[in-house]
Amino acid sequence: MSNGKLLGIEITHHVRDHCLCLQVQRAARSLSRRFDEALRPIGITQGQFSLLMSLNQPEPPSMRKVATFLAVDRTTLTANIKPLERRGLLRVKVDGRDRRNRRLQLTPAGHRLLVKAMPIWTRTHADVDRLLGDHDANALRVMLALLS
Repeated sequence: MSNGKLLGIEITHHVRDHCLCLQVQRAARSLSRRFDEALRPIGITQGQFSLLMSLNQPEPPSMRKVATFLAVDRTTLTANIKPLERRGLLRVKVDGRDRRNRRLQLTPAGHRLLVKAMPIWTRTHADVDRLLGDHDANALRVMLALLS
């Protein structure tokens, strides 16, 4: 370090035990792996499920709206769209009101895949809720929403 002082192991343990960012990242990775494994038989990941589900709306949402909802930048969203578009699960349409904007539309195949995914998601989610036991899963959702 620039001042020549070293941090003791107790500082490392303090950060390990108190860092919300670290704990949320670890939990998110663990949950993602759990859902990825559950959804593998139908050929999508948890991230793809979330993206497709975000399109399940009466009107196709704009790319900006989806990127904001998923908390990703447009470049990342574009990269995530490509494989789903190639599989025919969604389509990118020019916005009828502003040709500079794009809207994302779930295709019939995308709808069918979500119908297959929902029982898997529901079952996996119930397993996660059981893991939380007596802890209030809804309170956790509220607290995470406050941070996002």
